[in-house]
Amino acid sequence: MENTAIFLDRDGVINEVLTKRVKFVNKPSQLHFLPGVPEAIKKLNEVFDYVLCVTNQGGIGLNFLRESQLHAIHDHMISELKKRGAFIHDVAYCPHKPKAGCECRKPQPKMLIDMANKYNIDLSRSYMVGDNYTDIQAGKKAGTKGVFIGESESLADAVFPDLLSATDWIIKDSKNSSFQE
Repeated sequence: MENTAIFLDRDGVINEVLTKRVKFVNKPSQLHFLPGVPEAIKKLNEVFDYVLCVTNQGGIGLNFLRESQLHAIHDHMISELKKRGAFIHDVAYCPHKPKAGCECRKPQPKMLIDMANKYNIDLSRSYMVGDNYTDIQAGKKAGTKGVFIGESESLADAVFPDLLSATDWIIKDSKNSSFQE
């Protein structure tokens, strides 16, 4: 049997961005989890084989951020979640500038497809969760269901204000959908 996964966008789904506290995350100390995120990921870990982060990080291509800094941020994120019993198994990122035309930047599905190949994931039994239409487009192109964090996204299968409130729906949908055994 192939594995199932939850693909999470990072900024705006896992951590704060564009708030009074932080505009962009350029160092580990600027990564602040959104309310309920560790609990949500912990619940998702109980149902899905993998919880994976797929994130556009154009700041690298724009020279606002070095890849070594990004790795430190992701190591910190994974470590802090692990302390709370929540696990992100891997992180994929696109380092290219916005509008660079690369294959890996969402809305292109390459990050999801590469992770699916690496972990033997059945994309049709998996979910992409994001706060931007490009996240949902990438998921749809890859073959996942799409869950939008925000107010409205017509392409999404479901819309919720935050990851924690989306989690119960995702779990219930995964158990009720015809793709479950």
